[in-house]
Amino acid sequence: MKDCEEGCKVGRRSFLVAGAGMILAGGMCSGAERPVEPRGRVLPRFKPLELKRLRIEAGAERPFKAVHVSDTHIVRADATERDPRKVQLAASRYVHMSFGEHYLAEAVAAARRDKALLLHTGDMIDFVSNANLNLAGRYYGSDDWFVSSGNHEFSRYVGEAREDAAYKAGSFARVQAFYPNDLTFASRVVNGVNFVAVDDVYYNFTAEQLALMEKEVAKGLPIVMMCHVPLYTPRHYESELAKTRGVCSYQTGVPDELVDKWRAPAKPFPEDQNWRDRRVQQRADAPTKEFIKYLKAQPLLTAVLCGHCHAFWEERFSQTAVQYVCSATYRGEGYAIDFA
Repeated sequence: MKDCEEGCKVGRRSFLVAGAGMILAGGMCSGAERPVEPRGRVLPRFKPLELKRLRIEAGAERPFKAVHVSDTHIVRADATERDPRKVQLAASRYVHMSFGEHYLAEAVAAARRDKALLLHTGDMIDFVSNANLNLAGRYYGSDDWFVSSGNHEFSRYVGEAREDAAYKAGSFARVQAFYPNDLTFASRVVNGVNFVAVDDVYYNFTAEQLALMEKEVAKGLPIVMMCHVPLYTPRHYESELAKTRGVCSYQTGVPDELVDKWRAPAKPFPEDQNWRDRRVQQRADAPTKEFIKYLKAQPLLTAVLCGHCHAFWEERFSQTAVQYVCSATYRGEGYAIDFA
């Protein structure tokens, strides 16, 4: 198992917590307990893992099982970082993501029991750190995984800068070394079903990804597409827009006429900060619109698996495909899928 950088030893996996006095470990309380962090914030309630059962008619040569999880948000930072800011970030973010590792271990155990393929649709880690990547690599190196990337896979400090192709390039090679398949575009055939993972973490697809998808379609196999950000579907759009009170919907490919109606920031951002405006960040560009138009017309597409919104949602995407939005691992939720 490789480490993030020279001198970072596998045996050093413990958290450093800055001044909070917390034990950073998942699954540390029973369902009846709600431990309070010293500053008074209530930690999430612990519960048994819920794997929601699905059956997807994908045209498989023979039936098989998969466990689909998403948005685990592993939150670790240790002394190898030599970066107090990352340690402090881990301590503050842990309050919200405290049980991700615990539930991930349970999901893996469930997959092993059922001899199931493991699928992850992004945000395995919460931000780039030695400890986060080492742990992600240990999981990905120990079982049969196929994955797509999430926006947090490449976040250095979470929301500190414009996240785009240039930003991603700053950490892509480092992250990719710990993941089991290409994080921009990858495919894998399982029992006659073509799983295709496509990066849409910044609400866009590229012309290069469309060309690669056309090659996958040319294989003539049924396709299950995996991505992180859900593709636009109307009912899910309304649900997410209500949650954000009209600010955005956290979907890829939202029609321009809907984005134009999103609530503007109370104060306009300075020009160099306009990327913080969700109407700018989440607006579909021309290659994205073309990719989605193409995808909707493909009869071989049988399902879309994604995450990002941290809650279950199931809705038809095209005439042949339903989109399944997976809830978050750190919430103790995922899918157990029977492919037929």
